[in-house]
Amino acid sequence: MTLSVAMVAHEKEDAIREQLKRVGKELHPSVAEDEEIIRRALFALRNQAVVFHRYLSLFSVMMATVRDVRDAEVTIDFRNNTIDCSCPQEGWCRHKVSALLSLYQHLDSVQDWVRQWRSKKSADLQSLAAVRTPGNWLKMVDEVLAYYLEEDEKIPGFLYETIAENALEKLRKHLPFEREWQPVYRLFMELAITYQISLRVSQATAVDAHLFQAFLQNRFHSFQNTVHEIPASSRLFATDPFFDRMQVMLREMLFEHDGFFSRKMNVYLLFWDSVFTEKRRALEELVHLQERQGMKFPEVLNVFYIILKNYAALEENMRQINPEHVDIYLGLVKFAFSKRNGQAAEIILRRILPYLKKFIQSVNRIHRSSMIYSISSLYENITLSEEEEILLYSAFGKDGVAQYSKHLLAHKRYEEWVALHQMYPTSIGHLEYCGLKQVAEEAPALVLPLYHFYAMEEIRQKSRMNYKEAVRIWKKMKAAAKKAGKMRFWEEYIGAVREQNKRLRALQEELEKGNLFG
Repeated sequence: MTLSVAMVAHEKEDAIREQLKRVGKELHPSVAEDEEIIRRALFALRNQAVVFHRYLSLFSVMMATVRDVRDAEVTIDFRNNTIDCSCPQEGWCRHKVSALLSLYQHLDSVQDWVRQWRSKKSADLQSLAAVRTPGNWLKMVDEVLAYYLEEDEKIPGFLYETIAENALEKLRKHLPFEREWQPVYRLFMELAITYQISLRVSQATAVDAHLFQAFLQNRFHSFQNTVHEIPASSRLFATDPFFDRMQVMLREMLFEHDGFFSRKMNVYLLFWDSVFTEKRRALEELVHLQERQGMKFPEVLNVFYIILKNYAALEENMRQINPEHVDIYLGLVKFAFSKRNGQAAEIILRRILPYLKKFIQSVNRIHRSSMIYSISSLYENITLSEEEEILLYSAFGKDGVAQYSKHLLAHKRYEEWVALHQMYPTSIGHLEYCGLKQVAEEAPALVLPLYHFYAMEEIRQKSRMNYKEAVRIWKKMKAAAKKAGKMRFWEEYIGAVREQNKRLRALQEELEKGNLFG
């Protein structure tokens, strides 16, 4: 039976149009390599180089051979909306596009599709890249993003990252040849793309906050990988205008585009920590911020008080704290330590102490322990008064037992350590993680009640495995009693345990094996 390509094309019209829509989105007429793919696909179509030889109707799979220097096998899976080619090129290749256009010609005009695709070209990226100015680089970003950020089209949140990566892939093809310019180019383009998508999101009526936060977090990690390539000194004088423009974009993204202040602040701090290192630039930014009318986020001023070591201004600005921005202040503390400014970090840490409890309780329980660990590691760098210690560790609550235990052990406050673990019982494993061995070594008498409690917990489970664990605990208790000179107490205690549980045969057997008597 002869394969009717036209019949298949009409049957799968929606899938074909959807795939060509993807081609139109992902290939850009301003990119020479993308233009070449379309040109050579048209050449193959005109020369009848695409031969469809099999259609598996049961699986909705069409197979074709594209005659080329080396023949390529193209497989179109209409059910799963995928298209594969045997050539080594990743993404769209001329073979895939020529196969799609060969099907599309049975539905509509290929020339009209190509003409419409090429009409979206408003600038030549290669020409813009040849004249190196911030304005030209921004035009390159606008040209590439114009495909994705059409004014009348809502962008789904799950596409933010895909759009950014696709745009960056196009722009990387115009990476400057000079090594010293390459990291500047990459950073500028990444920031400009993030800036433009952030602007689009700020103008949208409805935004998926979770997906956009994930996008900003991914961009932050990408920035981290790039900023460290920027030299802190010995920069080319010609790059200054590009850094000036990045400084403006950062500021506008933080203040002009509403929402997601915390995530954007992370990016802002990263740049001022690793990229904008000149004191002159910090002074200029501070003056600009101080002159702004209706300053939305006064916390940003602290960045420059830290850089410039203006402690009086920092103290004054920290008198008014927004409890909703504790995460921002913690970021400023890390920034201060990064700048080797422990005094500024200490000012902020002391000021935010009263607001920590509410902030920690607002953190998702899954992430609370790691957040407490991070906060605790910051406070380890300063000396707190007794009242401040109580305030800090009460803010941690049950989730901060490990951190408080470490603090108590460091100061050899063993009675308080035992009291803490009596107040918040967990498991013998967690107790050992929190420093039980050290307390048993230096204050053995204090740990006897804890060993008793956890041994009894094991017995309540009433299984031989738990009895074995109880005996293991009792062995440690016996060693602690011996070290404390309380063997008479131990003999009376273990005898009482044996008598009270005489009906539990398995336990009695494990007690005999454990050699706990005498």
